Amino acid sequence: MGRISAADAATSPASTGTSASASAGGRDRTSAPAAALTRPWLSILIPVYNVQAFLRECLMSVVSQVDESVEIVMLDDRSTDGSTDLMRQLAAEFSSPTVRIHTQFHAENQGISVVRNGLLDAARGDYLWFLDSDDCLLPGAVEGLRKLVRREQPELVLCDYSVLRQAPRLKHRLRGEGHRRTFSGPARQPIADPCVLLRGLFEAGQLHCWSKIAKRSVWEGLRFPAGRYFEDVTLAAPLLLRAASVWYEPQVWVAYRKWEGSILATPSLVKAQHLSEALLDLPAQVDVQALDERARFAWSHFLACHFIGTARTACSAQPDNPGETIAQYKAAFLKSCPMPLADLYAAYIGRAWFVRALRLRRWLKLAAPQPARI
Repeated sequence: MGRISAADAATSPASTGTSASASAGGRDRTSAPAAALTRPWLSILIPVYNVQAFLRECLMSVVSQVDESVEIVMLDDRSTDGSTDLMRQLAAEFSSPTVRIHTQFHAENQGISVVRNGLLDAARGDYLWFLDSDDCLLPGAVEGLRKLVRREQPELVLCDYSVLRQAPRLKHRLRGEGHRRTFSGPARQPIADPCVLLRGLFEAGQLHCWSKIAKRSVWEGLRFPAGRYFEDVTLAAPLLLRAASVWYEPQVWVAYRKWEGSILATPSLVKAQHLSEALLDLPAQVDVQALDERARFAWSHFLACHFIGTARTACSAQPDNPGETIAQYKAAFLKSCPMPLADLYAAYIGRAWFVRALRLRRWLKLAAPQPARI
């Protein structure tokens, strides 16, 4: 997920806070010969905010495996740590007739969703691939995707990832951080069944946008909700369901960095609220009754796990009286859930998941009762 902010209004055309193409020299890095090239088959979209320590490594991981048929689009959300100047420097350093880098800068910090939407609007490629600026593409990722889309022409591709840590330990390897699956379902074949797609997505529980490479047409009319954390959780399922064909390629193409400055490393009540509400609109976008029990259970269990996580955050932030906050999270959970609570408990018992059923019941009971309306 994202870590984002805005850019240097004094030297960028984006003086009003909207995106505008710019470069280290104050003009568009796209030279006349590059602009004359045909539309790229792939746009790699990199949102930038306060990632000075990782930005060079991120961009080098991309530049090392692209040619003129791929464009790199970077948008800085007014960084405060030197990322803005570094982005200009790197664009000037790496741009060439075979490396197409487009840089944009926000005049004001607008948040990760606005940045992602700006990148979507600026992209020209047939396929769009987000890459967070503290993460990296692994060698062979672009070529692997190129061969796949030429051969199969899916509208959306899911890939796997590894976890990148500054000091990895044995316990991290034992947890499988070298290869994290993003889909629990059939691999290397076209998928169009909504039941299979939703079950595979929610069972894997990896709803980030950077592991999903989609055609431009799939993104049409779909944008990230402004001002919200966990913006990619909101869009992951709708994105998959919009694609006429989905392909799960179980190859590790992205290295996801875990560090103390990331969104997931810094929990808060605001983030917990946004997570609890991330899937509120999904039941209205899906024919829930047409889904099989496994798909509805995977979706419901995903929500239950995140409800418990948000309730824990409330207890940590409000140890004396978390009940009212937990009640808000409970209401969002029940509204987002495709299964009635009684059916979810029955599904847990039917799978002999007794401890999980008891754990969910315990956390739901911590919600303060809502006052009766007069």
